[in-house]
Amino acid sequence: MSGVPLPQFKQFWLSMTSGLWFLPLAMVALAIILAVTAPVVDDHLGHAWVKNQGVFFGVGADGARGMLSAIAGSMMTVASLTFSLTISTLAAASAQYTSRLVRNFMRDRVNQFVLGYFVSLFAYCLIVLRTIRGGDEGQFVPAIAVLLGLALALVSIAVLIYFIHHIADSIQASTILHRVTAETAKSIDRLFPADIAEPVATAAEIDVMTAVRMYHHRAKAEQYGYVQAVDTDILLKVAGEFDGVVKMVVDIGTFVTPGGVIVELDSDKPIKDDTIKRLRKAFSMGAARTIEQDAAFGIRQLVDMALKALSPGINDTTTAVMSVNHLGVLLESLARRPIPSHLRGEDGSLRIIATGRSFQTLVGLSLDQIRQNAPGNPPVLTAMLLAIAAGGQVTRDRERHAHLKRHAELLRDLCERSIDVPADRDPVLALADRTITALSQNHRSEGVG
Repeated sequence: MSGVPLPQFKQFWLSMTSGLWFLPLAMVALAIILAVTAPVVDDHLGHAWVKNQGVFFGVGADGARGMLSAIAGSMMTVASLTFSLTISTLAAASAQYTSRLVRNFMRDRVNQFVLGYFVSLFAYCLIVLRTIRGGDEGQFVPAIAVLLGLALALVSIAVLIYFIHHIADSIQASTILHRVTAETAKSIDRLFPADIAEPVATAAEIDVMTAVRMYHHRAKAEQYGYVQAVDTDILLKVAGEFDGVVKMVVDIGTFVTPGGVIVELDSDKPIKDDTIKRLRKAFSMGAARTIEQDAAFGIRQLVDMALKALSPGINDTTTAVMSVNHLGVLLESLARRPIPSHLRGEDGSLRIIATGRSFQTLVGLSLDQIRQNAPGNPPVLTAMLLAIAAGGQVTRDRERHAHLKRHAELLRDLCERSIDVPADRDPVLALADRTITALSQNHRSEGVG
């Protein structure tokens, strides 16, 4: 792995393991190893031991061939059915909810395992079949290998039944929302607080540290795609070597073009092209956003599900409300934890000016588009106000209360303008007033205390 930044290798590994092909191929390889090993064990134990266990191994060469051939043929049929069900599920989820969920289904370990199980059992039967000899060839029936194939075939019945249950469950909106929320919550746990060297105490050092630099260097992407990960150790090391300050121009999840600048370095001495390449290698890019270092992508998926549900063609208010409820879980998680400063240092010196979405940005990403597409919809407006109230209850930060209060006020204004029936409008207005009052009281009490 020499010369490959860890995040790039990690992203490469994640991209492989999240594909629909990696685990099935790995299982096929293990099945081939097992199919080669089992006949060797049979040959080592000898036929006398097998004859003494006739209840379990009472099958001749022709019977063994017929049974394994039947198992192999049926496994390919079932594997085709599994693949068809998986593809139809992907198409249904993409059409009903959002195409950004396709990767979630491809990463599903159950789907990968079931497909791999049937294909690997097919490969196992083929390998064992070639070891069976009878008649003039000299009698050899790998009884243990044949029995193992039969046992695996019987287990495949349970695997198929569970797979059908899993597919039926996985396309339900509640299951999808729960899965996306859980993955995003794990991403939030990893990213906030982030550990990017030492935080700088004040922003005043920016002007001091950057004003004296003689050289200004820029690293361009030289490829297009989404920024999936950033190796901050490389940025910190380069900044220390040249006693400079590295400024990240793009954020994780940003789409960049080949000529787009992704990072800048201010230093007192010139640098070589290999240093620019090192800075460029710190940024891993791919064709799609990933949730591992991009919690905003998980929020984006939930928002997309709400927007699709609110579209005239779908008009599914219940799914929209459920999406907002799960967004409330993430807002609450974000509100209770500190978001690290964008200024990072080492030994008291500013080294990195990082990018990153603020609490205000993440709240806006969660609520703005849904609010814009939910006029005259009391259940959705109520769910959004409850999500805002939940976030306000777990934080004591005055600035965050102010941001949440602004969104509650926007929802109140929208309710007044878009809902004409008083019986529908008044409960939402009452909830909005209570939420605004609670956020204002928390704001004032923190200011006094």
